[in-house]
Amino acid sequence: MANFAKFGNELYSGKRSFDIVGHRRRWFAIAIGLIVLSGLLVGIRGINPGIEFRGGSEFTVSGTSNPDPQLAQDALAEVNSEQVARVTTVGSSAIRVQTEELTDTETSELADLLAEAYDVPAGDVTSSFVGPSWGADVTAKAVQGLVIFLVLVTLVMALYFRRWSMAIAALIALLHDLVITIGLYAGVGFEVTPATVIGFLTILGYSLYDTVVVFDKVRENTEGVLDQTRYTYAEAANLAVNQTLVRSINTSVVGLLPVASILFVGAFLLGAGTLRDIALALFIGMLFSTLSSIFIATPMEVVLRQRDPKIAAHTAKVLELRERRVAEAEEVGLSADEVLAGSRAGGLVAGRHLGQGAQPRRRAKR
Repeated sequence: MANFAKFGNELYSGKRSFDIVGHRRRWFAIAIGLIVLSGLLVGIRGINPGIEFRGGSEFTVSGTSNPDPQLAQDALAEVNSEQVARVTTVGSSAIRVQTEELTDTETSELADLLAEAYDVPAGDVTSSFVGPSWGADVTAKAVQGLVIFLVLVTLVMALYFRRWSMAIAALIALLHDLVITIGLYAGVGFEVTPATVIGFLTILGYSLYDTVVVFDKVRENTEGVLDQTRYTYAEAANLAVNQTLVRSINTSVVGLLPVASILFVGAFLLGAGTLRDIALALFIGMLFSTLSSIFIATPMEVVLRQRDPKIAAHTAKVLELRERRVAEAEEVGLSADEVLAGSRAGGLVAGRHLGQGAQPRRRAKR
């Protein structure tokens, strides 16, 4: 633990630095690959809508000692041979049977057959009907909430940070997290239920929170960046990512552990569909939200920010002066590493001043 704390201190001071912003093309390529993969999973496997979205009849058999799915299929075949049931084991002594819409007579007959097949009292078999219009209402409300959320995020981010580049980068990171979460969820094959939709909307808030923390540090580090020539905007932003890296790791671990526990309990022990659905959506979303706040949001903000002529001119000026110092140092026998130590990728020189909030030291007059 002490070594991890030391690692965090070195990242914050700039003594140690990962060039995350400098390798942004690599992260963008990986992100695009994951988005394409997610699109393929959705296109090939498709979304598996729950009964709330497609409508139909649902039966729950409790207290059975033999939760064999084939018994439910055989019972349905006697009532309606054209349908195939979706049978899910719930825990160790219950099953859930979902079918297309049945008539009242078919519903009553199937309930009796299920009670007989699983050797349980008729009172242990419950039935319900869900109309597809309810799921359509949930979908419409979810899409409406998503649009309102994105609009408000754009406005708040632009007003708070006073930079449109941060608002756009945050939105790109949000969409990245959402698309990958939906794609991987579809790949696993779990049903999309209202709990899943809640999970999707929840991860947007988590992703935004993590991104705002990093961007707040970026704004602090880059304030007055044009008034000096020690480091570029990209290097100052990269230092901000390094300074918040340990915090991002700690936050993600603390958040993922209980979600993973819920996922394990819901999927393998209880067989509870609601717990499993929302936990899987949260687990995938929280994991990629953390990664996007580090590898996507800030590098994308730097790309957008460098379109500003002032930032681009300042970056060119810093690099030109740095090359001039290297040439002058080599003439007197100094190595380039000695001259550039601390200035590359937001390292020691930029890190000591930015990380500690100090001003550049001035030589005392003799």
